[in-house]
Amino acid sequence: MGRSFEVRKAAMMKTGLQKTRLYSRFGREIYVTARQGGANLDANLALKHLIERAKKQQVPNDIIKRNIDKAQGGAGEDFVSVRYEGFGPGGSAVLVDALTDNLNRTVSEVRACFTKVGAKLGVKGSVEHMYQHLALLSIRGVDSERVLELLLEADIDVLDIEESEGRVEITGGGYDLDNIQEVLGEVTGLEIIDSEQGWFAAETLVLEGETRTLFEKLVMLLDQCEDVQNVFHNVEL
Repeated sequence: MGRSFEVRKAAMMKTGLQKTRLYSRFGREIYVTARQGGANLDANLALKHLIERAKKQQVPNDIIKRNIDKAQGGAGEDFVSVRYEGFGPGGSAVLVDALTDNLNRTVSEVRACFTKVGAKLGVKGSVEHMYQHLALLSIRGVDSERVLELLLEADIDVLDIEESEGRVEITGGGYDLDNIQEVLGEVTGLEIIDSEQGWFAAETLVLEGETRTLFEKLVMLLDQCEDVQNVFHNVEL
């Protein structure tokens, strides 16, 4: 893969989740996305590509179907998206994305995670400005010039594009991921190997010893919070 693409992907420090948490996270996100945009995959591209990502992570079909059916039924939880920004051990910068039906409960649980390791939550904007929201895609079956042409014709900005070892690596704006996948998905013979959107830290830092142990504990505690969907950080793994 291209060097700059790999650097970006490595720096998009998203914590890993256990399988049960992964299923729960995808299930909740599928429910919310289907409820907001409907269950028609042709009309709701966000849901279409979310399901594709879920299947790549081996989320069972019954979990996907159950949450879509629940969303169509009209009865269920009213979730809202919320982001918390915090300063972890050793000056680490942490973004916590959650879907919750109880804001008071969620902020209390997230704050407790930070407090237990001697860290603290920050105010809105205190950490996010250190990050870029990016979409990263790896494809094959077409050359980079053709990809660039297709995306520019669709008025989609490309931040970077590289070709290496038979693959084309694309970096775009994070909110353009669904549109990029939709444009490329119409090209015969093109295969999307990998796609991801997330928050990319402009600078990373290395933690060692007790400080790193505390940081790892913070990540573990956050991953255990039911409402937390994703945790992004700037610590080199």
